[in-house]
Amino acid sequence: MTPPRTPRVTAAALTLATLLTTTACSALSTPPTAPRPPITRPTSAPPSKPPASPAAVSTLTEAMARAALVSEQDLGEPWMPTQGAATWHDGVLKAKADVPECQRLLDALYADDLFGADAHPRAVVGLDDEWNEAQLRYQVLSRPPADTAKTLKTLAWLKTLPQKCARFAATTTTGAVLGAQVTEAPLPEAGDARQGLRVLLTGESPDGEPTTLTLDVAAVLVGEDAISVTNGGFGDVQAEVTQTVVELGAQRLTEVRKQGRVQV
Repeated sequence: MTPPRTPRVTAAALTLATLLTTTACSALSTPPTAPRPPITRPTSAPPSKPPASPAAVSTLTEAMARAALVSEQDLGEPWMPTQGAATWHDGVLKAKADVPECQRLLDALYADDLFGADAHPRAVVGLDDEWNEAQLRYQVLSRPPADTAKTLKTLAWLKTLPQKCARFAATTTTGAVLGAQVTEAPLPEAGDARQGLRVLLTGESPDGEPTTLTLDVAAVLVGEDAISVTNGGFGDVQAEVTQTVVELGAQRLTEVRKQGRVQV
């Protein structure tokens, strides 16, 4: 199961208006930062070898999944290990939509289970962008080989959302109404199948200024396993970060699987 989240602040009690106001003020008061270094997609070094296991061919162990994770070293400054769940997780994603397919998407984003509750996370990492207050969550998941069709079905469902949920409204637990937009997001040719989305959730601060939460979402099938990525925040959410994580993660997961087969 996904490890329990430890809120960074007591944001569950905040109204969305307070959340949006705080975010907007923070953005206005933050001094300009030096240009960030370009993100290059690093060549994956061979991950540390997981211990040999008789089940390595058919079962992705936790040790193997951890070896396939990405880290802050892969992305460089300003990324660091997460300090806890972002305030917008409960303040924005815990919302109700009138369209069932769009509600399913919001529920999946809130629960961090794009592939469904029966796809078990084997390893999870959270990273924070200190400069833009973005947060990235990367999961390596496994299913029985016979359930690969379920993973493909999930990818097919995600692919329909830019049409079914192109624009919709969602209401938060505080009663704030958000305008939502879903578009397709390009991903590198990683893994065996993949689907990317960009989700925008726009609210209004008390002074009438729009504030938008941007979420990049990626789901990838890698052999019998899967990767899910969410990268979001109220500031600058860089698509190339999501793309780098997807490409590097798929390479590492493939290599880990090869090593496991050799060791059997």
